[in-house]
Amino acid sequence: GNIIKAQAGALLAVLGKAALREELTGFECISGIPGSLVGGLAMNAGAYGGEIKSVVKSVRVMNPKGEIFEFSNEEMKFEYRRSILTNSDYIVLSAVLELQKGNYDEIKAFMADLTNRRTTKQPLNLPSAGSTFKRPEGHFAAKLIDDSGLRGLTLRGAQVSEKHCGFVVNLGNAKSKISLALAFPKFTTNPCFS
Repeated sequence: GNIIKAQAGALLAVLGKAALREELTGFECISGIPGSLVGGLAMNAGAYGGEIKSVVKSVRVMNPKGEIFEFSNEEMKFEYRRSILTNSDYIVLSAVLELQKGNYDEIKAFMADLTNRRTTKQPLNLPSAGSTFKRPEGHFAAKLIDDSGLRGLTLRGAQVSEKHCGFVVNLGNAKSKISLALAFPKFTTNPCFS
């Protein structure tokens, strides 16, 4: 039918291919986001006008006591880049996604268009954690970063991408703490800047 049941570790790209194979639409915008289903659920991943909340029917989680719960879409409390899983101690086990029947060629063409947009506008040729910054209401984070003159700012191998300022890329030898220090200097108290 139009339901996909997936374990937490399933990659979003793999789920996108499964949806395409079954001619199911609604997952195209999410399918190109790097990462797993659990990450997508925790942050209500989205791109190009779509968010994972639009296809989630339910999510199975376990608490630290080993008790298993099932949250409905509403109980997930999805917001912009947040959900009930954000800053919680729940362990996501699986999710049920509800999609719509569609046309294989149209779904494939839409996915190809999104892939083309990503490859032309994002620094996919370099390692990164993906788009790093939340969009402030009424603004675009990348534009604010660019307008601040930070495009290309480099710190010990980590760089605010020259191609898309919303990404902190690794030029080959940056440690994760350096990337964090570059992206969030206000919240880091390590000797990265000394």
